[in-house]
Amino acid sequence: MKTADRKEIVENIEYLINEKNEPLVRNIIVDTHPADLAEILQELDDEDRDYVFSLMDAETASDVVTELDDVTREDIVSELETERLSEIVDEMDSDDATDVVAELPDDIAEQVLSSIEPQDRAEVEKLLDYAEDTAGGIMALEFIAVYDDQTVDDAIREIRRRAEEVEEIYNVYAIDRGGRLVGVVPIKTLLIRNPRRLIRDIMNDDVISVTVDTDQEEVAKIVRKYNLAAIPVVDHHNRLVGRITIDDIVDVLHEEANEDIQRMAGITDEEVLQETSMVRISRNRIPWLLISFVGELGSAFVLDHFDATMSQIIISAFFIPVIMATGGNAGIQSSTIVVRSLSLMEGGTSGLWRRVLRELRVAILNGLIIGVLLFSVIAFWKHDPQFGLVGGLAILLVMINSAVFGAIVPFVLNKMKIDPAIATGPFITTANDIFGLLIYLGSSTIYLRYFY
Repeated sequence: MKTADRKEIVENIEYLINEKNEPLVRNIIVDTHPADLAEILQELDDEDRDYVFSLMDAETASDVVTELDDVTREDIVSELETERLSEIVDEMDSDDATDVVAELPDDIAEQVLSSIEPQDRAEVEKLLDYAEDTAGGIMALEFIAVYDDQTVDDAIREIRRRAEEVEEIYNVYAIDRGGRLVGVVPIKTLLIRNPRRLIRDIMNDDVISVTVDTDQEEVAKIVRKYNLAAIPVVDHHNRLVGRITIDDIVDVLHEEANEDIQRMAGITDEEVLQETSMVRISRNRIPWLLISFVGELGSAFVLDHFDATMSQIIISAFFIPVIMATGGNAGIQSSTIVVRSLSLMEGGTSGLWRRVLRELRVAILNGLIIGVLLFSVIAFWKHDPQFGLVGGLAILLVMINSAVFGAIVPFVLNKMKIDPAIATGPFITTANDIFGLLIYLGSSTIYLRYFY
């Protein structure tokens, strides 16, 4: 749905609510996709949002809840009566139901679990035992599996029997009589094969699967690498216990991307929540601010050491912000590329070093371009082409230093088992300021001593 269309629907809903026209509001709900309804709810004020949500049937509400952002979902769920919440959870797939129940207070979660179907409760309780950021924590227990000694016709009958329970069916999994995963059969294969053929004769026995304790980020990498629509999950005895579908993988990628961005900024996911205390937020951020603070003290010492140079060549002080900002941007650009490569495990060790060399070449080219520009500015604005050469050469060296440093630091941190996404930023900015000033003011001092 386009932004303009959504805005118009929000305005229409607000008008209809003010006019107390419930039937037309219900019509809008029926005609709108759950993902669009979620966006609409996020734009309504609290009172209107709760009213519109109350008009949804349990099935629609369950679909909408899974599409909401964390804060809005928490606000809506916290206002629901236990009976209504139980109806909604009962309509969800096991993985989505587990996500909602896991966010509830213990007493409310227990009431909800006691109110839903016994089978659904058993599934949710089973999934709650797994860490939320593992394959077991994000998998669903709804999948189609048949024994490898059954026929194609048996598999098709099983699909028909469980069609209402399993929404998206990409493959049928083949298991032996001990429940161990032995093969996979795409739906297309079932449709074109003789109904009397045995599953073991048509299945692909080279199955790509993950264990229940595999990290969700690793699961996403495997799905992306092999272009899978779904991946089976097995226990440590290779027994099939669940599957993860592509929609869950998209959520994982979104979550991991947000996490990396927040870490690079030195913040955590919990800060997004409205009830997070200032003390906790401060505790999360202060270590990285202290690293930057100590680093900038180093910059102050460098400036103090070269105060004579700046007092005699006043023009040198004018361009310190240019040198620092340009070098810092070059370092951040390089580090971002390498952090991304490390996160996606692209190219291995040799591939990463090729990226470092590429960043060096790019820094030299960009440094030459920026250096020529800075020379031109100083030569024509301050009428000092000699110092223009100093400034141009300095910014070239600063950009090379920052880009190489920005490319190597994430790699070194990763080797030291330190998350480069959260630790690279402070190191890059601090190192750039200290070494950048040393290069620039050192070059200015040499110019002062021998040519000025």
